[in-house]
Amino acid sequence: MIRLRFLAHWTMFTPPLAVVLLALAWGRELPVAAVIVAAVFLAGAVLAAVHHAEVVAHRVGEPFGSLVLAVAVTVIEVALIVSLMASGGPEAASLARETVFAAIMITCNGIVGISLLITALRHRVAVFNAEGAGGALGTVATLATLTLVLPSFTTSTPGPAFAPAQLAFAAVASLALYGLFVFTQTVRHRDYFLPVRPDGSVIDADDHAVPPSGRTALASLGLLLVALVAVVGLAKVESPAIESAVSAAGLPHAVVGVVIALLVLLPESIAAVRAARRDRVQTSLNLALGSAMASIGLTIPTIAVASIWLDGPLHLGLGPTHLVMLALTLVVTTLTVVPGRATLLQGGLHLVLLSCFLFLAVSP
Repeated sequence: MIRLRFLAHWTMFTPPLAVVLLALAWGRELPVAAVIVAAVFLAGAVLAAVHHAEVVAHRVGEPFGSLVLAVAVTVIEVALIVSLMASGGPEAASLARETVFAAIMITCNGIVGISLLITALRHRVAVFNAEGAGGALGTVATLATLTLVLPSFTTSTPGPAFAPAQLAFAAVASLALYGLFVFTQTVRHRDYFLPVRPDGSVIDADDHAVPPSGRTALASLGLLLVALVAVVGLAKVESPAIESAVSAAGLPHAVVGVVIALLVLLPESIAAVRAARRDRVQTSLNLALGSAMASIGLTIPTIAVASIWLDGPLHLGLGPTHLVMLALTLVVTTLTVVPGRATLLQGGLHLVLLSCFLFLAVSP
C-alpha cells in the first residue's frame, strides 16, 4: 500500500529529487550510468512540470489553462536551447532555428493531426471555433515568417542571419504579437477560444472534473517552478551526451533540435490527446497553436538577448527544403481551420506532413 501511494504521487517527489541530483552532478564529468540516471530524471521533471501546469490550468480554466501549459513548455524549451548553445560549437549556431522549426512542425502537424484524427474517429467530424483557431494560426504564420523566413532573404549580413538591429526588431515584434494574442485570447475575445459542441454552442466549463482547490493549485505552482529549475540544470548536465549520441549515430546535427522539441512537446501532446478524447478539440488546437506561438514569440526574444554573451553567429533563416515544408504546413492548416470542421482526411494530411518532416530531418 505504501509503495503504491508512493508511485501515485511521483509528480510530487520527482522535482525535489531532480534538484538534489542536479546539485550532485553539477560541474562534474559523469559516467554513462550517471548520464542515464540524469536523463531519466530530466524526462521525469519535464512530465512533472507539465502535470503541475495542468493542475494550475484546470484551476484557472480555459483558455487560461492552455496558456499556462504553453508558457511552461516554452520555458523548458528555452532552457534546453540556451544550455546546448552555451556548450556547443559552431554547429550550435542553428540550434534555435532547428528547435523552433521542429516545434512548429510537431504542433501544427503532429498535435493538430492526432487530435483531429481522434475526434473524427469518435464523432465523424471534429468541430471547433474557426475564429479563435484562425486568429492563432495567423499569429503563428506571421511570427514564423518574421523570424525564420526573412533572415534567409535579408542582405545586411552574410548567411541566414539577422543583423543586430534586425534581430532586435524581430524580438520586439515577436513579443508584441504574442502579447496582443494573449490579450485577445484571455480578455477581448475569450469566447473564441472555448470548446464548442457539435451544434456550435460554447462549453464554458469542463463538466467532467472538479477544479482543484486553491491550496492544491498553489502547491502545484511551487512544484512547477522547482521542476523547471531541475530541467534547466539537468539539460546543461545532459547536453554533451545528447550531441555525442547524435554524432555517434551519424545523424545530422539538426536532429538535436528535433529531439529537444519532441522531448518538451510530448507531455503537451498527451494533454491535447486527452482533451480530444473528451470532445474538447478546441482545447487541443489551443494547446497546439499556442505552443507553436509561444515557441517563436518567447524563444526568439530570449535567444536574441542570450546572443549578447553567446559566442558565434545565430542562424535563424530556413533552408529551401524547410521553407517548402513551412509553406505547405501553413496552407494545409489554413484550409483545415477556415471551415471550423474537420474530418479524418484533414487529420491524415497533417500526420503525413509530420512524417515527411521527421524523415527529412534524418535523411536530408
